Amino acid sequence: MTKHPRGTTQAKIGVRASAEVEQAFQCLDAVAAGPDQQTQYARGALAGYLWALGRGEHAPITAQATDVTPGLDVLTAETDAAIAQIEDSTQRTVPRDYIHGVHDALAWICGHTGNKPMAPH
Repeated sequence: MTKHPRGTTQAKIGVRASAEVEQAFQCLDAVAAGPDQQTQYARGALAGYLWALGRGEHAPITAQATDVTPGLDVLTAETDAAIAQIEDSTQRTVPRDYIHGVHDALAWICGHTGNKPMAPH
């Protein structure tokens, strides 16, 4: 499992430049700041971005405690956990739209898709 200590300058988060992930977080945060824009999807995507940036103590789906910036293998495992909860409602511990937001953010960070979550659904 690849881990990077928090506070260490890191050129990449997943397959993305850390500045690119930070910009995606900031853009979504600005769009989702209004009271009518704070959807479960946006909350999930923001949680995924924050955790990937190393600012969350717990993974957004598995709640696994982390004290480091997650590496690609850990990000991918959390993406897989989101898929498992989406596919099996008995596995869900949070709203489905929140899980989709987390999944979409982490899938983009991991390079599984070119589409990053930008606007609330």
